[in-house]
Amino acid sequence: MSQIKQVTDKLKLILRERQLTYKILADKLAMSEANVKRIFANHSFTLERLEQICHVCDLSLSDLFILVEKERPLLSRLTHEQELELVNNIELFLVAVCVRDAWQFDDIIEHYEIDSLHLVQLMARLDKLKMIELLPNNRYKLLITQDFRWSENGPLARFMEREVLSKFMANSFKGEHSFRFYLRGSYSQNSISYIQRKLEQLTNEVAQLNVQDAELPLKERHKIGLMLAMRPWELPMFAELRRKQPR
Repeated sequence: MSQIKQVTDKLKLILRERQLTYKILADKLAMSEANVKRIFANHSFTLERLEQICHVCDLSLSDLFILVEKERPLLSRLTHEQELELVNNIELFLVAVCVRDAWQFDDIIEHYEIDSLHLVQLMARLDKLKMIELLPNNRYKLLITQDFRWSENGPLARFMEREVLSKFMANSFKGEHSFRFYLRGSYSQNSISYIQRKLEQLTNEVAQLNVQDAELPLKERHKIGLMLAMRPWELPMFAELRRKQPR
């Protein structure tokens, strides 16, 4: 959907919420109702006219643009081909992780062996993949959700299993900001559903904290890995002791 159509649709919604008909709007703008309808139908707003309409709605232009931006749909999953391109290009993958964590262009250059020209090329590729929108002066807008999920058994899932999870859990978890806790039990279906909801809630809250902390300078943030997991499981050495034929 084009941005001007998004603006038009949002204005229509705001007019309905404020119970402002095209006729009322036309009277306040000293225009004919037919002209107002034509402007909305053709999305033919001048900047001055758009500002006038916002004024009638008791909004500023920036308020309107912020409202439109908040409703812009973000990617929560990539296609198989997009995932494959990331895992096959470690520098592209690295930059994707950095922008997801709101690192600035200069932050990436400062911390990693990537020069500015190559970084522009990598960010242009992320723009092509629809993960970011590249803006002037090496700025960008993130187009993926914070609680981004990889496809089941896709390239990213296999990469995580091969390169991340085993190495992540191999650590001693004794350093600063480290924590590891394992709990098992035998639960009813109601209890299992409750635990799943709580884990999903925590995942969403942690994702929102990453958005909130993105406003802080990079030096005030720490790279943290958090893994939440749950599945039917029994320690293999216990399973070996199970009776082959129950008594």
